[in-house]
Amino acid sequence: MENLITLVNKIQRACTALGDHGEASALPTLWDSLPSIAVVGGQSSGKSSVLESVVGKDFLPRGSGIVTRRPLVLQLHKIDEGSREYAEFLHLPRKRFTDFAAVRREIQDETDRETGRSKQISSVPIHLSIYSPNVVNLTLVDLPGLTKVAVEGQPDSIVQDIENMVRAYIEKPNCIILAISPANQDLATSDAIKISREVDPTGERTLGVLTKIDLMDKGTDAVDMLEGKSYRLKFPWVGVVNRSQADINKNVDMIAARRREREYFSSTPEYKHLAHRMGSEHLAKMLSKHLEVVIKSKIPGIQSLVNKTIAELETELSRLGKPIAADAGGKMYSIMEICRLFDQIYKEHLDGVRPGGDKIYNVFDNQLPAALKRLQFDKQLSMENIRKLITEADGYQPHLIAPEQGYRRLIESSVVTIRGPAEAAVDAVHGLLKDLVHKAINETIELKQYPALRVEVSNAAIESLDRMKDTSKKATLQLVDMECSYLTVDFFRKLPQDVDKGGNPTHSIFDRYNDSYLRRIGSTVLSYVNMVCASLRNSIPKSIVYCQVREAKRSLLDHFFTELGKLEQKQLSSLLNEDPAVMERRAAIAKRLELYRSAQAEIDAVAWSK
Repeated sequence: MENLITLVNKIQRACTALGDHGEASALPTLWDSLPSIAVVGGQSSGKSSVLESVVGKDFLPRGSGIVTRRPLVLQLHKIDEGSREYAEFLHLPRKRFTDFAAVRREIQDETDRETGRSKQISSVPIHLSIYSPNVVNLTLVDLPGLTKVAVEGQPDSIVQDIENMVRAYIEKPNCIILAISPANQDLATSDAIKISREVDPTGERTLGVLTKIDLMDKGTDAVDMLEGKSYRLKFPWVGVVNRSQADINKNVDMIAARRREREYFSSTPEYKHLAHRMGSEHLAKMLSKHLEVVIKSKIPGIQSLVNKTIAELETELSRLGKPIAADAGGKMYSIMEICRLFDQIYKEHLDGVRPGGDKIYNVFDNQLPAALKRLQFDKQLSMENIRKLITEADGYQPHLIAPEQGYRRLIESSVVTIRGPAEAAVDAVHGLLKDLVHKAINETIELKQYPALRVEVSNAAIESLDRMKDTSKKATLQLVDMECSYLTVDFFRKLPQDVDKGGNPTHSIFDRYNDSYLRRIGSTVLSYVNMVCASLRNSIPKSIVYCQVREAKRSLLDHFFTELGKLEQKQLSSLLNEDPAVMERRAAIAKRLELYRSAQAEIDAVAWSK
């Protein structure tokens, strides 16, 4: 089962390198889903000494007051016997520390880089990996010590700030709490026990450690606490005896300190019966074994999160698009492929697969008929205008049977007004086609990747639509002009012939025809104009669809493609100038996706081997 912890450490290192972890974030990252152990305790509770005992090395800063001012994520990696011990920091990649006094100095220096040479704290963690044959595979997070009062140089909020930071870690359900309490103080006042009880009331995730057992007053002991009588946890308490300040000053090494610790518990009558589960060595083994059990129980949840995250990352990577090709042919292909996708989306809007195309039909079915109905033929067909045009058309010689030239002038003056609605229909459809270009541009995800290409494609499509509009307007207005230039003879042949004009030839030519006769002419002309309107109501949409909609589907970017073939590689590259933020985002997601896929394969392999 040791390979489980090794795997988790490996994944955590990769997460750390990619920044895929939250200091105090509630985001469900892979890091958060991996079990780890957070070390919690009050200031001067012996927290640092416990960590050094587990590692077997002096490497943590020491002093009075707040020494740990940033979280320290400590990953222990067991290596082969005989191999040299070394340490590595995430912020100093590829630099190995074999001198652990230098490790201590770097922790202090890196803390000062973030917080300044003050007593401020920061939630930004320091990541340290230690490789040694004398450690167990383990991940520990050393958190700043809880305090009750702010000292000089610290803001009044420091007490709450530290508590909030600690909570951000230990509230996570996959966090194991290592609660450090000094034995020479009442457990009821233990900062570690108090905050652990609040976030883990059942004690399912809490492991208790008693320090400073050897410093208790004479006549007192910690047996009740170690046996869980004073405060019971689900897991047995572990007692440790750390090096004294005198031992530290004398540079007593950890091997000697561990030996003296074992001797203390085995030779002290009160603790002799508990000696087998006391001491730093037992604590390290117990933590490793407990972590293995927790990891094993969490594998299904980790697998689920990994699979879900992979799907989300793949979707995001797809949305960001593929990286740019290097050669001219590849760039040309990329541009053509992106344009093809845009063109396909545009056609889908026109064909009803996507919304928008139905608005064009609304122009034909509602706007155009309504505009034709609003045409006011009253002015052209008023009694005064009819008399004027009829008599003017007769000239010096009145017509004999029917005022043909008068009819023609009346019809032409009425039909020509249809040019307005016809032109408006062309413009309305043009506006809708342009709107669909903008929609298709926005819906072509690949174009978001290349702002310059997006602008060029949009401009090219609009220019193409402008040319189609001009052609359509010319063709559509010609339909109206055709109706003016040649009248439908059959319509008039079916009318009754006017044998009697009903006028008095002795009157002025402007008063020659009576009102009844003129009204009949007006009625005839109106009937004919309405027939023309009905005909154009059907033919105008056909002309617009043929010249604009059909051509937009067939050749929207044809001119752009022609010009594209004339561009050189440098000009093609300028079209594919990508937003640097998008490039960085894609690279980061690709790395993260690689991490998660690797984690998926390794976790699945371990899960199947159980």
